[in-house]
Amino acid sequence: MINILIYVLLFSVALCIYRMGKGPTPPDRAVTLDILGTLMVGFCAILALITGKDFYMNIAISWALLSYVGSIAIAKFLENRSFDE
Repeated sequence: MINILIYVLLFSVALCIYRMGKGPTPPDRAVTLDILGTLMVGFCAILALITGKDFYMNIAISWALLSYVGSIAIAKFLENRSFDE
């Protein structure tokens, strides 16, 4: 069952990488980058399940927080707004 989840996540990563290369606009690429961050959190969660180590979940939480902040920064940059507003 876990092998199927890993293959589904790998297929999703391949689709995201394809979309990032083909994406016609920068916002499309930004959304794809955010989705890739979410997929990495999924990989960390599966690794935590497989190995039983809890530090993978710590990595997943940290990655999710950094992905959130990065998404906001990219959105503000694409809107040509400053970070102080």
